Amino acid sequence: MRRTDIEAIGDVAGEALAAGGGLIKDMHEGIASRPLGILGPAAAPVRVIHRGVSHAVYSGVRGGLRGAARGGARLVARGAREDGPAAGASTAGSLALATLNGLYGHHLTDRGNALATRMEIRDLEAARASATPRIAVFAHGLFETGESWRHFPLWERRPAYGERLRDDLGFTPLHVRYNTGLRISRNGRDLGRLLDEVVAEWPTPLEEIVLVGHSMGGLVVRSACHYGERDGRRWPDHVRHVFCLGSPHLGADSEKGLNAVGWAFRRLPETRALGSLLNARSVGIKDLRYGNCVDEDWCDCDPDEFLSDRCTEVPFLPAANYYFIGACVSEGPVGTYLGDLLVRMPSASGRGNGKGRRIPFEVDNGLELNGLTHFDLLNHPAVYEQLRRWLSR
Repeated sequence: MRRTDIEAIGDVAGEALAAGGGLIKDMHEGIASRPLGILGPAAAPVRVIHRGVSHAVYSGVRGGLRGAARGGARLVARGAREDGPAAGASTAGSLALATLNGLYGHHLTDRGNALATRMEIRDLEAARASATPRIAVFAHGLFETGESWRHFPLWERRPAYGERLRDDLGFTPLHVRYNTGLRISRNGRDLGRLLDEVVAEWPTPLEEIVLVGHSMGGLVVRSACHYGERDGRRWPDHVRHVFCLGSPHLGADSEKGLNAVGWAFRRLPETRALGSLLNARSVGIKDLRYGNCVDEDWCDCDPDEFLSDRCTEVPFLPAANYYFIGACVSEGPVGTYLGDLLVRMPSASGRGNGKGRRIPFEVDNGLELNGLTHFDLLNHPAVYEQLRRWLSR
């Protein structure tokens, strides 16, 4: 492993250990605040002494844990080469990095940690070498990588959608890798800039661009289209089709649940520390609460406010067709309630429950599949056949 990656892992481990010490400190103080508060003004000296001792002890513990992790990593790094394999070179390492970035990606980026994923297109030079006039861009979802399109299900090797579209319809597949812990709107703008560079250097005249996003990736490509058109970029003029597979356009219930639990924990001193720990999850995850796509959906507000939908609707590109594919684990009321286990059909279709927000997909541009889970949509024959049918229509 590279020296810089080892040191970056040490930095992450140190911060995690220090955060654990901080959690214990906050729980200690929260629990102690109840009896000390009941005693009233008479306990003021005790509270001052308790707070001072607690702060000194826990600060020392946190500093020691942080320093030990960083120091240990630096010692190990001395024996490593800078040109060694990257931390994400293997499949397991890539998945571990994707999970870490999904959980705390914006913290890694803010700290300048080398483990923070940067947006890129995998194997771009190889794609240019076999370029065609038609491009299919694939954006993965939360905790996923560009390899997720090929490696699911894990027990069955199937050609990825991009490979099949290349063989059947002459598309050149481009797989985007990005930090899913960052704001969706930030990733949307970054994708817009990246696609502008790709189009400017594409070796053959472009006829068509197709965008395919799974889960969060569907929101990212919608955001990219919005910012690309707003900023006057060249590539949106070539976009003809935008596919959203299991994307939570109206929000994900799991994130709404995390928000509610975190808010409730913050109400009591005994559980406030647990609420702070839960709320430390990435802003990318929080964007999934209601499907934030642009800055206006989240700026100038508390990211942990209780279940408040501030989303504004992002218009579709006028010359592109937009589609959704959603799934339910089974037919009937149970399947309707569970959806694909992560996203329910009202959100995946953008139709809600008949009230409030609505994403303007055309009637013929949607599909609901039964008997599939959220991750089945990454690589499934029924999904590919529908993609191909729509593209050939």
